[in-house]
Amino acid sequence: MRPVIMRISLLMLLMICLCVTLSCNSGDSDSKDAAPVTPGNNIQPPAGNNNDPSDPLNAGAIIIDHESTDLAMVPLEWINEAKEKLHIAYGHTSHGSQITTGMSGLTTFANAPYGGATYRWNSGGSGEALDLRDSPFSGASDLGNPNRTVWADATRNYLNAHPEINVIMWSWCGQADGIEAQIGQYLDLMDDLEADYPDVMFVYMTGHTNGTGLDGNLHQRNLQIRNFCETNGKILFDFEDIESYDPDGEYYGDLNVTDSCDYNGGNWAKEWQQSHTEGMDWYNCSSAHSEPLNANQKAYAAWWLWARLAGWDGN
Repeated sequence: MRPVIMRISLLMLLMICLCVTLSCNSGDSDSKDAAPVTPGNNIQPPAGNNNDPSDPLNAGAIIIDHESTDLAMVPLEWINEAKEKLHIAYGHTSHGSQITTGMSGLTTFANAPYGGATYRWNSGGSGEALDLRDSPFSGASDLGNPNRTVWADATRNYLNAHPEINVIMWSWCGQADGIEAQIGQYLDLMDDLEADYPDVMFVYMTGHTNGTGLDGNLHQRNLQIRNFCETNGKILFDFEDIESYDPDGEYYGDLNVTDSCDYNGGNWAKEWQQSHTEGMDWYNCSSAHSEPLNANQKAYAAWWLWARLAGWDGN
């Protein structure tokens, strides 16, 4: 009987080992797809594109574009989550300031969803405001000033000195209209930062429009950035796309639209502002090189972005 018992015992042991192996393999597969956890800040980068989570092309990417400008769709719960969880450092010059001046104007917009005061922000997040450090970096002003690489060093220095930061965003001020290799360098530097700081969410950005149209070099370079983000599951604030549409969804990108919102035949922002009520449909605010409505749209998109980074699924 003893040899029989031993054979049965060995068989049971082999079955147990097989079950454990299958279980471990299943766990490894799940971990590869999971977003990295940010233990220090109790937040992790969300997955899925806000526009169409079922689109396999955008799987894992967060694309903030003209479809992310309906502020009323962003739940109050996730606005509050963003204010509680996010610590943002944003580097920019004049064009990039459209986001922050739009956000400042929003705080006093009487017709803002949940009231303008809901969208308060400051450096440090005091008074239950969003913690957004406006141009806090030393040695670099934007993605091309003073050159195309120093911003990455400035980012590292700031993150090393401020470990509480969990969101980094930089904007262009015309330099996106470069050559393919220069944009490739930007993408590589961002990718390196993500690898070295896995607890930080890095926001990519396209450059502002310049009137050269869909066949122009700038649009091609913006497509290079956009395609990279969609393919590799990145977070993108699509500056170009946002200023190519009016709030009604009318497209001007094929009409040589510029950063001032001029296009072949008019100015979409001025036209929309004139046909709608200030203080009700839009609010006046500073908007470098452009019209207030452009900064309005970018402020709405920014809050959509903050909510997404705090964990909202975009639906």
